Amino acid sequence: MSTRKAPVAQADPGPATPDVVQQLLAERRELKVANERLRLELEEASAARGKPDRRLALLEEENRRLRQELAASRAEQELLLEGVGRAVDGLERATS
Repeated sequence: MSTRKAPVAQADPGPATPDVVQQLLAERRELKVANERLRLELEEASAARGKPDRRLALLEEENRRLRQELAASRAEQELLLEGVGRAVDGLERATS
């Protein structure tokens, strides 16, 4: 038995290998950043879609109030027209 070990052949990584690793690491970082950016945009879009615009609620309330006011004005106009019609009828009868 020999106490000497046989030399183990080591693969020489060569000068190009560190560049490839660095490029892959850089690409990985860029992809992580892009992924995080897209995740934040998605969260923001989901949040915006989930809650109604505060101005919309104010406009809907104003619209409801104006519709009620319009209905009241129309009812008042109808009463006035009926009163004018009765007054005209009374005048016509009085002059006949």
